[in-house]
Amino acid sequence: QVQLTESGGGLVQAGGSLRLSCADSKRTFSNNAVGWFRQAPGKDREFVGTISWNGGTTVYDESVKGRFTSSRDSAKVYLEMNNVKPEDTAIYYCASARSSYGRRRREDYRYWGQGTQVTVSS
Repeated sequence: QVQLTESGGGLVQAGGSLRLSCADSKRTFSNNAVGWFRQAPGKDREFVGTISWNGGTTVYDESVKGRFTSSRDSAKVYLEMNNVKPEDTAIYYCASARSSYGRRRREDYRYWGQGTQVTVSS
């Protein structure tokens, strides 16, 4: 069973930065895209961004484009969050896609982490 684990969440002031990490316990997502999603209280889980299997292609939601950047190495996938805003407050999840290139739909992702809380104070 693949297990994804997010880390790096916490409390940050608006305008600050935070770096999230996503680790795969069985190192199986090396051939798969990895997506980032978030869920704020009372809202649906929404797409944040995705990175292809080799890191060559990234796609971001308009709400984070230019502020968030995803990257990956052989062991982990990262989400660099810069110039964060209070509306970025949410639980952030990473997910392993069913294919080499991820998409925006939750259904395109097979395995999910438990999430890490990000809170941005104004």
